[in-house]
Amino acid sequence: MGHGRRQECHYPVDPSRPELPPLRNPDILVGENDLTALSYLHEPAVLHNLKVRFVESRIIYTYCGIILVAINPYKQLPIYGDAIIHAYSGQNMGDMDPHIFAVAEEAYKQMARNHKNQSIIVSGESGAGKTVSARYAMRYFAVVSKSGNKNRVEDKVLASNPITEAIGNAKTTRNDNSSRFGKYTEISFDKKYRIIGANMRTYLLEKSRVVFQADNERNYHIFYQMCSCADLPEFQSLRLMSADKFLYTCMGGDITIEGVDDKSDMNETRRTFSLLGLKEDFQADVFKVLAAILHLGNVEIRDQGNDKSSIAPGDPHLAVFCELLEVSADGLLRWLCNRRIVLSAETVVKPVPKERALTARDALAKQIYAHLFDCIINRINTALQVPGKQHAFIGVLDIYGFETFDINSFEQFCINYANEKLQQQFNLHVFKLEQEEYMKEDIPWTLIDFYDNQPVIDLIEAKLGIMDLLDEECLFPQGTDQSWLQKLYNFLDANPLFEKPRLSNTAFMIQHFADKVEYQCKGFLEKNRDALYEELLPFLANFFQEEELNPTANRGFKVKPARPPVKPTNKQLRTSVGDKFRSSLFLLMETLNATTPHYVRCIKPNDEKLPFEYDSRRVVQQLRACGVLETIRISAQSYPSRWTYIEFYSRYSILMSHVEADVRDKKETCKCVLQRLIQDSNQYKFGRTKIFFRAGQVAYLEKLRLDRLREACVTIQKHFRAWSQRRKYRRMRDAAIVLQQYIRGQRSIRKTVTAEALKQGWAAVVIQRHWRGYSMRQIYQAVCRATITIQAFTRGWMARKQYKKMMEAHKAMILQKYTRAWLARRRFQTMRRLVLNVQLSYRVQQLRKKIEEQTKENRGLMERLTTLANSHSQSTDRLQSLEMQLEKVTSLKESLEAREKKTKEETSLTIAELQRQIDEVNLDKQNLEKKFEASIKEAKENFDHLNSSLREEMENEARLRKVAENNMEIKKQDFEKEVVTLKEEIRRLKEERVGLQRKLEEGEQVNSDLQEQIVQLTKHVKVIPELRRDLNNMQNERNSMDRRIKQQSELARGCLNYLSFSLENQSITSDDSEKIYEPEDLPEAFKGLQKATRILENHQKEQKEKYETQVEGLKLKVDHLQNENSKLQNLFQEKSNVTESIRQEVSRLTSENSWIPELKLQVSELQRQKQELEDRVIEQSKELEDKNTEINNVLQIKISEESSQRRYFEEKTKELEDAKMELEDRVEELEEENDHLKKQQLMENEAKRKLREETSILTAENMDFEEQLDQKDRLIKKLQNQIKSLEASQKAELFNPKGYLGMLEYKREDESRLVQNVILDLQPKGVVVNMIPCLPAYVLFMCVRHADYLNDDAKLKSLMSAIICGVKKVIVSRCKDFELLSFWLSNTHQLINCLKQYSGEEEFLKQSTPRQKKNCLRNFDLSEHRQIFSDLAIHIYHQFITVLQKILTPAIVPGMLEHESLQGISSMKPTGFRKRSSSMYEESKNFTISSIIKQLSVFLSTMMHHGMDQSLINQVIKQLFFLIGATTLNQIMLRKDMCSCRKGNANQM
Repeated sequence: MGHGRRQECHYPVDPSRPELPPLRNPDILVGENDLTALSYLHEPAVLHNLKVRFVESRIIYTYCGIILVAINPYKQLPIYGDAIIHAYSGQNMGDMDPHIFAVAEEAYKQMARNHKNQSIIVSGESGAGKTVSARYAMRYFAVVSKSGNKNRVEDKVLASNPITEAIGNAKTTRNDNSSRFGKYTEISFDKKYRIIGANMRTYLLEKSRVVFQADNERNYHIFYQMCSCADLPEFQSLRLMSADKFLYTCMGGDITIEGVDDKSDMNETRRTFSLLGLKEDFQADVFKVLAAILHLGNVEIRDQGNDKSSIAPGDPHLAVFCELLEVSADGLLRWLCNRRIVLSAETVVKPVPKERALTARDALAKQIYAHLFDCIINRINTALQVPGKQHAFIGVLDIYGFETFDINSFEQFCINYANEKLQQQFNLHVFKLEQEEYMKEDIPWTLIDFYDNQPVIDLIEAKLGIMDLLDEECLFPQGTDQSWLQKLYNFLDANPLFEKPRLSNTAFMIQHFADKVEYQCKGFLEKNRDALYEELLPFLANFFQEEELNPTANRGFKVKPARPPVKPTNKQLRTSVGDKFRSSLFLLMETLNATTPHYVRCIKPNDEKLPFEYDSRRVVQQLRACGVLETIRISAQSYPSRWTYIEFYSRYSILMSHVEADVRDKKETCKCVLQRLIQDSNQYKFGRTKIFFRAGQVAYLEKLRLDRLREACVTIQKHFRAWSQRRKYRRMRDAAIVLQQYIRGQRSIRKTVTAEALKQGWAAVVIQRHWRGYSMRQIYQAVCRATITIQAFTRGWMARKQYKKMMEAHKAMILQKYTRAWLARRRFQTMRRLVLNVQLSYRVQQLRKKIEEQTKENRGLMERLTTLANSHSQSTDRLQSLEMQLEKVTSLKESLEAREKKTKEETSLTIAELQRQIDEVNLDKQNLEKKFEASIKEAKENFDHLNSSLREEMENEARLRKVAENNMEIKKQDFEKEVVTLKEEIRRLKEERVGLQRKLEEGEQVNSDLQEQIVQLTKHVKVIPELRRDLNNMQNERNSMDRRIKQQSELARGCLNYLSFSLENQSITSDDSEKIYEPEDLPEAFKGLQKATRILENHQKEQKEKYETQVEGLKLKVDHLQNENSKLQNLFQEKSNVTESIRQEVSRLTSENSWIPELKLQVSELQRQKQELEDRVIEQSKELEDKNTEINNVLQIKISEESSQRRYFEEKTKELEDAKMELEDRVEELEEENDHLKKQQLMENEAKRKLREETSILTAENMDFEEQLDQKDRLIKKLQNQIKSLEASQKAELFNPKGYLGMLEYKREDESRLVQNVILDLQPKGVVVNMIPCLPAYVLFMCVRHADYLNDDAKLKSLMSAIICGVKKVIVSRCKDFELLSFWLSNTHQLINCLKQYSGEEEFLKQSTPRQKKNCLRNFDLSEHRQIFSDLAIHIYHQFITVLQKILTPAIVPGMLEHESLQGISSMKPTGFRKRSSSMYEESKNFTISSIIKQLSVFLSTMMHHGMDQSLINQVIKQLFFLIGATTLNQIMLRKDMCSCRKGNANQM
């Protein structure tokens, strides 16, 4: 169904299932901005229409009845500026293109007109653009309803968005800025419909994200923003680190988001805090709590065993957490790792394992963050409350859409439950609007069957439903997820919407309105309880307690609920998360039912976040989930297409007859035309203002309209071709007449003019010329003398007058000089006196202040001395007490020394006894070592023998394995080759099968076309008698015309015979006639007879031509009618017998279309071939299976043989291992000797390594010497080249000592000065005006040529890099000066041209002179530098264009559109309910077209002055004209009075 490319699709029709493919909408409806206006409403049409608008037209908004479908473009679009807001302000919803501003304007207008509260419901998947859409809607209200007071409430409302996004949004796998909570914002308005305040309600914050994030996800943005600002002085006290060093922020892996600067976002968050009036101390408290949460996550809990855990008392993060929240570290240290159990008689403290301690820590972090989130929202609500009475409000609901993932948990369950409630409210609202539309138009109303999801809601929220059973299970202390799931299986197994998965016992499935979702029961109870140990509750910081004293829940409005909420069965259940969410959801539904809703469905076009990429599968899933297709289905069941009478009349007036078009009542005309065109009256209905059509009728009308237009085109072409041929003939005839006139005139001139007349005329002209010249010279000389005398006197008078003025001015200047000097001296003296007085007074005050400060310091010092004296007396007392204690300690020390002496004597005796025992043990050890050495020798011999035998057996086994593997590989390759050949044959057979299927489908399509032609022809059977009457009438007229033609031809022949007979008589009786007539009268009579015959012949020819044309027309009509009559008669005869109609049609088709049986034969042959091929494929597959079985059997036999051999070897290895285990003990002792040997080997290896290092050092030195030799060789070659170049230059100087070489010599030390003077310090305004254009480029190129001439590589490279760096530095430092950019663009371009022209390449030398060819660069190739210069020139060009655009853009719209030359465009003001600003540039300057032209001329003169190339100038001017045209056209398209593209009709300007 593509619009640009059309692909032919063949659909086979099954007779048993008559389901045809969906029909395509006509071209007029493709790309329609409202999906309900499509003639054929089905999923492919909806997807194609959205794709055409999104991919081809780059339009992201589309209506679907009352729904606005918004597709995320993943790209910033320029459609949200203030100009667009003013364009949509005051307009009706259908008058402009679909937009979020149109929905916001409709809500604002209905609130003002109906005095009723409104709500905008924005929903969609994560990453679909919900938050951005809600933000733009709120921005629209803030712009169009300015409050006018000093508080600027609308700015505060918009400022709340960055704060809520920072604390409630996070990066997920689907979205970089995903809202992890639902938000309903009520914007309050006064009686004048200006914003006076706002209130915000939140739903189901994802608290688990604080302590856990999946891969490639992040925590809430505020944590990363704080970590990015950890180095700021105001955050030093929080002791923050990088985000990758905190556990709660590094779980997802990636701590940054591409294109997002967390530091700048933190500045924006703090700015919006201040804008909302939240003070610095409040912000500091918030940041303290957030930093405490991060430090709490880094508290390390250790496992002590026996189900115990502990935390180190010196944990730095624990200390920071307690310091920030001002809580006891000991208590927190105790109750994180222990739990208190209160019994009837006593209280027991029980330690908990590490896992439960970690969950307790995470639960505390989640509770703190949730409390902080609620506290910030309450503060924002209080900041948005302004004194004043609320008259009405508009609510903006930004809530999560239907979600289904691979693993769905409690959060997805609550989200989908909320979407079920919203979908029910949406279905009821759509059904109600549809019913109101039909009743408004007086159309008979029939009940439409639509999907009611009340059973699913009852399954979730009713008594003994899922949530009820969940709350009940949460009451039991020993309740688990598995026990709750078992209850679900027991109680809800009979419900058809609840299913148990076949392959899982830990999940359950619910059939939602959008899709079937499988939920994993793990974590449901824990998340629903959201429990925190009672011992940890006191450690929740009592921050922001004033918020709890002034709750904002009691403000607002009173609404009547649409249906009573379900009451919980137990009061204790109200504390669960599910119960809280259910109560808040009921409050939300009551609010929405009390308002007029407007729906915005956000769609995510692809999962890769690519701009303007459209994935139809993902889009249709979301359309089903958000209820758009349900709306289309409800519309399609009745009359989906609706046209007003005026639209129908203007579109299909071409199908009306002249009689119908002359009727003044257009409504009656439309009714008559429809009754004539569509016979079945059930296919349409007439309303009061609209015509309602069933599906497919608009497409049928479009077909009739196209047929009529095609016929009209043929008629117009016929008349145009006749007119063009007639005009061509007339031109040729006129040209021939003109040629004849000139030729005849030339002939007459030649006859009348002679040579003497020509000579006389020429002589007269010469005399007149000389006389006139003489007279004019005399007059000129007299006038010249008079003017010279007058100029002399006037110039002298003017010079004397100017001299007098100059003298007067000179004398006045002298007087002014002296007076001004006197005044300046007097002013200076007064100022000096004042300054001296001020200085004296200031110094006196400073001295007084210093004296006072010194007195204060003296007092403080005296006080310190007194305090020091007191402290000294106290310290002396302490020293005396310490001396007493020291005496006691010395006495104790003496007693301890005596004890130590006794113990030393006892230890010396025991040491002597132990030494004697050690000597005895050493003797025993020596005896044992001798015995062990003998046993080791025997073991070594046995071990060597066993090793040799094992090696031989292993080698034999390896050989056998290699032989078997080679055989297996050969057979495997043969088998793969056979499989490849068979696959190719199968693929070829499949292609032949597909071709046969296509031919069958073509034959069936031909049959269906013939059947449609039969049906259409049968409709015309009723017209057969009328056509027969017309035929009879036409035949009678034809006979009458033939009779008249015969009569007139006979009369003409009689007249001719009579004339010829009379002439003969005159010739015969000429002698007799002489008596009566004279001979001179006979020619005149003969001429008269000739004229009469000519007239008669002409008259006869004209009548004959008329009759022939009429006869031909009648013949054509008769033939056409006869053909139609014959066709209709055949059809009538074929349809006469109803029972045998099908057989007669088949016989007629076989007689008329002889190729159908051939096709059938071909089809049968193809089917037979297909059957044969399938048999062959089956046989080959069987053969392949047999071969596979044989090969498998052979392989199994070989494998069994190898396995038996392996078993044999394994038995031997076991025996050897047993022997080995016995010898291992002995081997361990031998290893010590081996270690000693290894040490010796290591010593040898170290010596070898030292030798290798020395050799490597020597080789490196040799390499260095070789490199030095190579460098010297290069220097020698370079010097030789320089000598050659110097010799050549000397020869050239001798030959031409005064020749100009075109080089600029400079020293290497002066390179920086050259760049500084030629590039950095050069000013285009001051210097370049009076010098040669592009002179810096020529100077720099002369320096390049000199470096090339000297063959100095280093000098040339440093010069080129210095030039590039200098130009870049100038461009960066003055990037907004368009004159400097123009100057260096021309110079850079000229330098590139010089480098190309003198590079020596053949393609650039074609147009060079011989002298230029001699001056080419000879030693270096600067192609790389040319590429760098071209990139630099492109960069300068882009910067130059952006500067010009910035200068020119503010003048385009005022100058091109709002100037007086286009009156009626800028003065047109949208008429609406409110007074709005008519122009979006009220504060701008008064620009005109002449000012734009003047600015362009300034640009052109600057570029011409700088010597810019003409191609560059043309390109710049062309791009500026493109900018002017595009900006003007975009602004024109936004104005309703200029163009309306809704129905394909454009208003002419």
